[in-house]
Amino acid sequence: MTHGIEITRAGPLVSIQDHGRPGLLAHGISASGPMDRQGYFAAGCACGSADAAIEFGVLGFDFTYHGAAETIVGFSGGKFLLAINGKRVAWPGSATLEDGDRVTISMGAQGNYGYVRFDRSIEVRTLMGSKATNITAGLGGFEGRPLAKGDFISFSQDRVSKARGEGATEPSQPDCDSIRFIWGIHAHVFAPGTQATFCEADFTISSQIDRMGIRLIDKTRVFAGQQVLSLVSDAVVPGDIQILGDGTPVVLMRDHQPTGGYPRIGTVIDADMDRLAQQRPGATIKFQPIRVEVAQRLVRVGGV
Repeated sequence: MTHGIEITRAGPLVSIQDHGRPGLLAHGISASGPMDRQGYFAAGCACGSADAAIEFGVLGFDFTYHGAAETIVGFSGGKFLLAINGKRVAWPGSATLEDGDRVTISMGAQGNYGYVRFDRSIEVRTLMGSKATNITAGLGGFEGRPLAKGDFISFSQDRVSKARGEGATEPSQPDCDSIRFIWGIHAHVFAPGTQATFCEADFTISSQIDRMGIRLIDKTRVFAGQQVLSLVSDAVVPGDIQILGDGTPVVLMRDHQPTGGYPRIGTVIDADMDRLAQQRPGATIKFQPIRVEVAQRLVRVGGV
């Protein structure tokens, strides 16, 4: 009997993700991978999985498990509502699924992204060292696209497991203080007064968010009247804060384009990318500058 899950409902941005494809940006391929890495790792710890996850957006998704043998599944990321065969189950956590079990994940109190991982390998092609889906480029995962109702995701017959210590941290929580950043290579384009106002202003997460980027609402018009907002295109990285031609700030995320022609006033530090990704539209954030040395220390100590 074939092992796997049948997708019975899919909200936007449901895709297969793993650790991603770091190191390929020089070839025009962004790393992709989970938007909330702590949530991804926590789901793996919950079920002992070493394999890829199914990442889903704020509206969740539903699936039915099919298999002659049971499978262990882990859930984490954000705060979502989970039910198995119509019975509410605690989130985050883990469960054992048997043939025909129906899993429903729907919008909860917080977060944009959640993760489901299984103790069996998801049987999709490994492309350039990863199973991750780059939705923007149509690369990897399940036919290079988001998952949809009716898709069947096959699993390996044998269980895959790992040391339980991988990523043994709590998933990222949307409630946070400032989003920390380091000044970017184009910070000098902006006057000192504009830089200071940028660090004092409140920005609102807009409804225009996806795996490629987060567009911010700038009610105080920090960059209004700025003269130079178009440059020769060069390489960009996740976390870059681009200022578009109309003065709108956009933070680039995991499926960002390889190059950009707008000035980048700064780059969100790696330790705060998960928290930023989980901010829902309407949330207010501030930006706090820190030194590169501090950002590097935060990476070494796990983001605290």
